[in-house]
Amino acid sequence: MKKQNDNKNTKRDGASIFLIFAGLLFLALMLRPMGGGQMTGKFGAVPGAQPAPVELSFSDVLRREKDIKTMDIRGARATGVLRDGTKYRATIAYDPELLSKLSAAGATVSINDDKSWVDYLGIWVPILMGGLFIWWLLRGMRGGPGGLSRSLVSQNPTKITTGKTKTTFKDVAGIDSEKQELMEIVDFLKNKDKFKSVGARVPRGVLLSGEPGTGKTLLARAIAGEANVPFFAASGSDFSGIIVGLGVAKIKEIFEMAKRNAPCILFIDEIDAIGQRRSTHSYNDQDREQTLNQLLIEMDGFSNDTGIIVIGATNRPDMLDAALLRPGRFDRQVYIELPDMAGRREILDLYSKRVKIADSVNLQDLARGTTGFSGADLENLLNEAALHAVRGGRAAVEPIDVEEARDKILMGPRKVRKMRPEDIKLTAYHEAGHAFVSMMYADVTDPIHKATIIPRGRALGMVQHLPIDDKVSMTLAEVRANLAVALAGRAAEEIFFGADKITTGAESDIASATRLARYSITVAGLSPRVGLAAINQVGTFNARSALENASEKTAELVDGEIRDWLDTAHRDAANYLRKNRATVEKLANELLKRETLTGEEIREIVLGRKKTTAPKKNVRRQKKSADDA
Repeated sequence: MKKQNDNKNTKRDGASIFLIFAGLLFLALMLRPMGGGQMTGKFGAVPGAQPAPVELSFSDVLRREKDIKTMDIRGARATGVLRDGTKYRATIAYDPELLSKLSAAGATVSINDDKSWVDYLGIWVPILMGGLFIWWLLRGMRGGPGGLSRSLVSQNPTKITTGKTKTTFKDVAGIDSEKQELMEIVDFLKNKDKFKSVGARVPRGVLLSGEPGTGKTLLARAIAGEANVPFFAASGSDFSGIIVGLGVAKIKEIFEMAKRNAPCILFIDEIDAIGQRRSTHSYNDQDREQTLNQLLIEMDGFSNDTGIIVIGATNRPDMLDAALLRPGRFDRQVYIELPDMAGRREILDLYSKRVKIADSVNLQDLARGTTGFSGADLENLLNEAALHAVRGGRAAVEPIDVEEARDKILMGPRKVRKMRPEDIKLTAYHEAGHAFVSMMYADVTDPIHKATIIPRGRALGMVQHLPIDDKVSMTLAEVRANLAVALAGRAAEEIFFGADKITTGAESDIASATRLARYSITVAGLSPRVGLAAINQVGTFNARSALENASEKTAELVDGEIRDWLDTAHRDAANYLRKNRATVEKLANELLKRETLTGEEIREIVLGRKKTTAPKKNVRRQKKSADDA
């Protein structure tokens, strides 16, 4: 406690000294130009007082040099009396020729070189400030090497979260395999001697990587809470600073603090801020590289058995230096994937305990409809649903609130647009085309959840599907079916309104269909004409170039094949719509009346009956046909 008070007093004293110096310097710079003249102001006429001197410019002095009787010069200010007895003052530039002319004209000229106290203040205050700053630096160095850096660290401490956390593995859901991978860390912190007796070396560092919101920070806290050991947390950006050497000193500071509380967990979030790959051509980032070097030494240097387990978290493990990832530093790299449907259900069950949810809300359907959501996204979804329930005056979250929250996250907030009747009608037929063709491919596509013509974000409508289960791949039949569903909206516009009335509303449909076709042909090897050659190779940072490792002839073949696939899908969708015009028109009219149709209502309109059997289990993956109309 005494050391903390000393640090606070040192910081307060240093800040006070510099504030005083800054104030004196500002005062000196403000008053210095006033030193050469008299401190006068403009006041009203006082009875019996002398008239105020007239103000002359330098050109007036040059023009009226014969009218000047006396002139007293002090710096750039001149005062005196004219021959008619009028007092004056002027700002002049030093000109020996002017002084000679005034003397020749009979004027009495005197020059005063004496300096006032303001002049001396303006000269000596900056010198004294420089001397005191040097003294402050030397004072920081008195502690030997690193004394200055330690002094700066005490003035600018790292934001470190310390103490024992109450978070345990019970608070982490949806990532069971990752928790199993980290149980050895917890076991080591609890039973260190068991590992030493066998001669096993427990990992000194664990790197957690994954998409944002997957629970990396939460998992690190849970490890410390499960093992009941101190938890030290800092961000990678805390170790970077303007002053060279400050990052190195901060690394030493946090590791010394952790060693005093070993065994413990040291968590560095966003470690890529200091752990980026070093370059032989880097000349402007030497301080960051020195900070990284110090981190490498602290993690696996001369002292090996420190009892500190370093956990790093990053979204970009590809940017980290190879020396940081070698065994002995970050021995284990745990990639936290987005949760599957079972994991999403566990996360929803966990977060639903904090929100009052009605019994009518089906969390399993919600888990099915949130493919690609991270744990943070699911928590945000339930929070948005709770906010919508409050706005609606409901005491608990109802299914309507969950639907609104999911649509808001997937498509954006609901838009209130003044649309022409013909645009609304075209949107209804566009979405009806998607929904009808989806029903035609119901055996290979995901079941329809709903269709709506309510505008959201940039979309004027959408058809949403819910998967039965997660799926890691697609068959060629599924690819063909999804392409036909994606292009069914444009086909409906052409059939029911004419080829000259098609709109730009199918922009996102065409883009998604093109991406799927290009991936299937160039990466997945589903085209017999192109063959099994992988044309789109993964580039830097997992970005894919257009047609990498392909000749011009191959590029032309790929473009032609993509166009053939899309034309075939468009033709198949159009054939289904032409053969069932009456049913599609009925579906579009119902959309115009109700704005939103559920999957059951669509199935009843298209097939003439309600669903009586459960959907097939082989249809597992959510294909979101959220289509801009």
